[in-house]
Amino acid sequence: MGTTDYALRPVPQILVHEVRGQRTTKKWLDWVLTTDHKKIGIMYLVLTFVFFMLGGVEALMMRTQLSVPNNTLITGEHYNELLTLHGTTMVFLFVVPVMAGFGNYFVPLMIGARDMAFPRLNALSFWLLLAGGIVFYATLLWHPPEAGWWSYPPLSSRQYSPSGGQDAWIFLIHLTGISSLVGAINFYVTIVNMRAPGMTWGRIPLFIWSILIYAVLLIIALPVVAAAVTMLLTDRHFGTHWFDPTDHGSPVLWENLFWFFGHPEVYIMILPGFGMISEVLPVFSRKPIFGYKAIAASTIVIAFLSTLVWAHHLFTAPLPIVVLGFFMLSSFLIGIPTGVKIFNWTATLWRGSLVMTASLYFAIGFIVIFLIGGITGIFLAVFPVDWQLNDTYFVVAHFHYTLMGGAVFSIMAGTYYWYPKMTGRLCNERLGKLSFWVMFSGFNMTFFVQHALGLSGMPRRIYTYQPGMGWSTYNLISSIGSYILAAGTLMSVFNFLRSYKHGQIAGPDPWKANTLEWFTSSPPPDNNFDTIPRVRSVEPMRDIRREVERQTGVLQKTGGSEQFART
Repeated sequence: MGTTDYALRPVPQILVHEVRGQRTTKKWLDWVLTTDHKKIGIMYLVLTFVFFMLGGVEALMMRTQLSVPNNTLITGEHYNELLTLHGTTMVFLFVVPVMAGFGNYFVPLMIGARDMAFPRLNALSFWLLLAGGIVFYATLLWHPPEAGWWSYPPLSSRQYSPSGGQDAWIFLIHLTGISSLVGAINFYVTIVNMRAPGMTWGRIPLFIWSILIYAVLLIIALPVVAAAVTMLLTDRHFGTHWFDPTDHGSPVLWENLFWFFGHPEVYIMILPGFGMISEVLPVFSRKPIFGYKAIAASTIVIAFLSTLVWAHHLFTAPLPIVVLGFFMLSSFLIGIPTGVKIFNWTATLWRGSLVMTASLYFAIGFIVIFLIGGITGIFLAVFPVDWQLNDTYFVVAHFHYTLMGGAVFSIMAGTYYWYPKMTGRLCNERLGKLSFWVMFSGFNMTFFVQHALGLSGMPRRIYTYQPGMGWSTYNLISSIGSYILAAGTLMSVFNFLRSYKHGQIAGPDPWKANTLEWFTSSPPPDNNFDTIPRVRSVEPMRDIRREVERQTGVLQKTGGSEQFART
């Protein structure tokens, strides 16, 4: 291969370049008016972490209320409001858009592009997200919604939710839906049309595969929920009766429409996390990902099957047994490609030269937690079992193991991994590992015992309970665990904030990573790349380092600590 094919002339200088400690200060107006995908990505991440903190405070208030029987700290009405605020915030204002934040920052860098395909649409998607969050939280000034993040009729009807809080929830779904839709179109066009020379479909990073499928699922699912909330709005204000069972409507119609969106939404939230894990593990295992094609194919299969299993949320609805059987079997099938991923991740770790960073800790913790959530999901996919466990705390535990555990631990793994690229600084590894162990123990303490609560009959969405029911000890353990989990999360947040000013200088490639974002400086320049290399494999940075070493005879060092420079 020729050196010109790799565009290697600037590479030796790039690989040994270190970011200077001083940063130029940008005016706030530059951020408000920016169309730079990197700034937009950072604004996404900062905003969504603020919403994450808000959602966490709401969760702590609910767990405090449930820590002892007959607690009067929070009334039933306020508990329902907290429940709705927490669920809506975590799903629509944190997990989905935080994945868009990582995608905005890293998709162009990882595919060798200068920016997103539509920079102005990219900025619009962020400001629509912010507007949705402001509209939703403005309801704290009068009356927040009470019908839950799923807003089932008749709870969300004007009869039971007469305040404007429910209308604000509908407005939030529209604003964040448009934000996600234009962002998804942008991701799709960028990935399909703007890849670096030589980056064929068999060579794109697995994180890019996950963002591509994430975008396709958003394009499929969002119009359905937009139609559903519009029908709900007309029921509330314009005299229609789509979901009113007293006038030829059906609440089951809402359930079908909402969960046709809602179950793909589960994978919309978790697939980018899968992609992050698939990037982190091979770097810190010092070996290629095991079964690249299998992982990419399983992502596509999961996306396809996720559109066929929505009715397993309706197992207690009046549906024919043959329909229940179909959705039970399709739910079993989705465990196969997920199992393929877990097997391949484990095989990647097996006999690897592991570099035990905080990022790798969170990645391994993700695998353990998501595996537990997947196993309990198989239980719930058996519809006679679901008849017994539906609307109990077993479902709450399963949901949080798959989404909160799966999404948050993968997000933490990705943040510790890419933080040096975004800021030019390394996080404190010791504090990061301590944060992991506190979060991991607090998470399992909070949610594992909730399986037992569900099996002993505690229903979800209740704000108090009587002593002597066998729930008091489990609830106290769960509530204590939630505060431990919060403490661990705050450790990482403190680590990120402190490292921005005081972290060790990272250099362009502190981890000796595999993908193109590490080809440029940290943080990247405005145009991302002075020279875009030709891609020859799934691991272009490893190819470039080998070629530089062959030409110069010098082992390239990176800007991080020596333990990360070893292979």
